[in-house]
Amino acid sequence: MDRIDTTAFASPDHMPDRRAGGTSMTAVPITTAAMARAHVRAVVLEQWNTPSRRATETAVIDLLLVVSELAANAVRHGGGLVGVEATPTREGVRLAVHDNSDVVPAAAFGSGGLPPVHHGNGFGWPLIIRLARDIAIERRPGGGKTISVLVPLQTVP
Repeated sequence: MDRIDTTAFASPDHMPDRRAGGTSMTAVPITTAAMARAHVRAVVLEQWNTPSRRATETAVIDLLLVVSELAANAVRHGGGLVGVEATPTREGVRLAVHDNSDVVPAAAFGSGGLPPVHHGNGFGWPLIIRLARDIAIERRPGGGKTISVLVPLQTVP
């Protein structure tokens, strides 16, 4: 599948010039987890689903849960949500969430086990680890980081 630019930025100052390459998705300001979910759902409906392949609703719910956790973490712990990318792949959707913090979450490379007691850390990273794969965290040249994951999508038989 060809890569289609599906980046949505949190600030209009960071929006790319759409006249140059064209795209089927319009960049819109994303400042909340709800907006990130809406963007990613649109990518699935408009670009991943085809007449011969459609994601199950359960798979989409899992994907949106991962989006919610990553976006909420960017807002809560990452100094703000800078951008969200959703790239359709053969297996599912690759997400990339950009924030303003250089700090790598300690739980990001954990076992995925749920904590027995809540000690200030939530259940977000264990859920992300269970639902996604190919987790990568890269520092951005201008500061901040990008957390990317691949969320597989099961199809309707």
